Amino acid sequence: MMLKIAIAGTGWFADKHASLLAAREDAQVVAFLGSSLPKAEKIAQKFAGAQAFDEIEQMLDTVKPDAVYISVPPMAHGRIEDAIVERNIPFLIEKPIGLDMETVNRIQDQVTTRNIITSVGYHIRYTDTVQKAKELLETRKVGMAVGSWLGDMPGVHWWRKQSGSGGQFIEQTTHIVDLVRYLVGEVEEVYAVYAQQHMHTKHDGVDVADVGAVTLKLAGGAVASITNTCMLPFGHRSGLELFTDKGVLEIQQSRYLKNHEGSQTTEYKNLLNPYEIETDAFLHAIKTGDRSRILTDYADAAVTLRITLAALESSRSGMPVKLR
Repeated sequence: MMLKIAIAGTGWFADKHASLLAAREDAQVVAFLGSSLPKAEKIAQKFAGAQAFDEIEQMLDTVKPDAVYISVPPMAHGRIEDAIVERNIPFLIEKPIGLDMETVNRIQDQVTTRNIITSVGYHIRYTDTVQKAKELLETRKVGMAVGSWLGDMPGVHWWRKQSGSGGQFIEQTTHIVDLVRYLVGEVEEVYAVYAQQHMHTKHDGVDVADVGAVTLKLAGGAVASITNTCMLPFGHRSGLELFTDKGVLEIQQSRYLKNHEGSQTTEYKNLLNPYEIETDAFLHAIKTGDRSRILTDYADAAVTLRITLAALESSRSGMPVKLR
């Protein structure tokens, strides 16, 4: 069964998804949607038979795709999803899925009513190491999680605007929040402190915080602390450490998992491509109706977005935000 896939977006991730799909025997990239037609035409030229569009409705009605991949900046969500959902088309969407819960809740209501297959690009869940960590945690109790996303500021203009990206915790560190939820449990309360220390003096128009610290109170009694910065001149590290009754599990994003038990340390490396596994799970669901291999759907990602938005609210008010 050959699936026709349209892609909303023309950036690095859109290209990555398109390349993965083009390498498969069961999928064909048939269209790209760009914020301008020249952008869509430029990337479409790389994939045989792909058409270019700058209007979502025209793209969907012309190529009639079996699924759509959505890889657009955070501020661009809303109209694209509305058009896709109106036509009952399955979609895989990159994180974050929006910048406000009103839009996301509206879309989720329609996804639920229409029973549309969705997947969200929290690809770290699909890594060998995170799956191994989840297995090890079946016999452990987590007391505390300490995570970080420490690096430089992306060069795209929209990322530096609060109204464009939502800030680092919403746009990047969301991956760490997602891992806390996936491995430890749901969040009940959020307290955050953000600041602008450097990047607003280096580049014009920067209004996002470049340092932040967030504390999460979890439903099971555990606590989590997550720090992030984008003021470094280079990418440093991102990951999550889980402190348990049997030792420490150290996850360095897509690189490795270290299991520290006293003087003994066991290291596990990622051998498989999580993006391929993510795509395979999504396409399998479309072909068979079996969604069990999809590790994050739209409704689940909405929970993570609510937490990251609560952190932004807390950073502005100076007060904790209760979610439950």
